Amino acid sequence: MVGQSVLGACLRDDAITEVLSIGRSSCGRTHPKLRELLRKDLFSVDVPDAELAGYDACFFCLGVSSVGMNEADYTRLTYDLTLAWARPLARVNPGMAFFYVSGVGTGGKAMWARVKGRTEAALLGLFRDGYMVRLGMLRPVHGELPRMRGARVLYTLLGPLAPLLQALAPGMVITSDELGRAMIRAARERPPTHVLEMRALQALARG
Repeated sequence: MVGQSVLGACLRDDAITEVLSIGRSSCGRTHPKLRELLRKDLFSVDVPDAELAGYDACFFCLGVSSVGMNEADYTRLTYDLTLAWARPLARVNPGMAFFYVSGVGTGGKAMWARVKGRTEAALLGLFRDGYMVRLGMLRPVHGELPRMRGARVLYTLLGPLAPLLQALAPGMVITSDELGRAMIRAARERPPTHVLEMRALQALARG
């Protein structure tokens, strides 16, 4: 759902000339400036340099829930997969801004928080302009939906309450439109703060 939000924002931004979407299946959208690179196995990163060259930013929105997973499996799909793509991107585009969608609470004691923290640290060491997006609750406003059935049901039930939740806890909720605008603006301006908590994201969205 985060990927849908950022992709939509990129396609709506007239100043962005080309977008490459990488995933296991098609994003289901067509646009003159959108190109897709599909990999059934996302660990297959043997992509020619020319396919990845020339991009100003990467918005890395892949992620899985840690529910029911042990630390080894979660590390493989969080740390290992992220770095598998980040390393060739850093080599081909050393000046690229790399945005990693993490989460509020990253770096804490919970298993997922420790793994995310290690991932953030590795990326900050790899990219001069690396940005860790510590996302809280995302409120979809352009029809974005999570792919997992359980999450879809949850968002369907909570959807009507999202505006109220945002009013009561503005520091914990951001709309999909705001998130996309915030990440694009940060890619252009390269702010000095490399860990973007919710308040920073909201400020970037306001412009």
